[in-house]
Amino acid sequence: MRLGVRAHDFGKQPVEELAKKIGGKGFSSIQLAINKAIDGIDYDNGRLSPGLANHIYRAFDKYDIQIAVLGCYINPVHPDPDIRRSQLDRFKEHIRYARDFGSSIVATETGSLNADFSYNPENHGERAFKMLLESLKELAEEAEKFGVIVGLEGVSHYTMNNPEKIARTLDQLGSNNVQVVFDPVNLLTANNYHRQEEVVKEAFRLFGDRMAAFHAKDFVAEGDKLKVVQAGEGSFNYAYTFGLLKERKPFIDILMENARLDIMDRGMEFLRERYYLPSPA
Repeated sequence: MRLGVRAHDFGKQPVEELAKKIGGKGFSSIQLAINKAIDGIDYDNGRLSPGLANHIYRAFDKYDIQIAVLGCYINPVHPDPDIRRSQLDRFKEHIRYARDFGSSIVATETGSLNADFSYNPENHGERAFKMLLESLKELAEEAEKFGVIVGLEGVSHYTMNNPEKIARTLDQLGSNNVQVVFDPVNLLTANNYHRQEEVVKEAFRLFGDRMAAFHAKDFVAEGDKLKVVQAGEGSFNYAYTFGLLKERKPFIDILMENARLDIMDRGMEFLRERYYLPSPA
């Protein structure tokens, strides 16, 4: 089992201190959003270089931590075309230097027609989908040039909101350099969480061969909303999901999200215990 964590769940700090703390927990890998996790460096567009990327890579490699995913979470359907252009350029810059970070995946969610990422009912419509495809085609072309994977993460209230829409996006793009960072909890809502196994099974049927990384967190139902919590603190069926994951994607990086320092060890133990259970029949 390759168990990792979102680096900024440890707080933003100098890279050497961050690497030492994550290494001390025994994680194999991380998802690194450099602007959220690493303090003391300006990451505005145009500031990355092979030297800077390699400096960060070496800090984590010292503790045998792989940067499995570079997080570059942009809004590819941002309503302001100038802001959208700036964000796409930032993502493409991450693609160009991903190899110097020792990573092959640059990941993003798929955004909202609202500038603040809040839910817009038109996110699930055809206009938003066409805008998304236009942005992603540009990112896919860049990724193909550099041999990097664009990792797309579906979220129920964004433009790529369910397994069917994820599969449609992948099929429309038609690029092997676009794959999925699978976060099953992101696809659950108050209307479907009670049939979560069906949602997960459908995801594996539609794009199980195109999963590049896995996010591990949990949820608690509170009225008509789901509250996101650390893995093991909620109602997600990890025994079922890990059974499919081990069969279809052995040794995939499983990256904890929404991890809390005070109970992180408990979450790690929970995930390892569930992973090594015999797969359900």
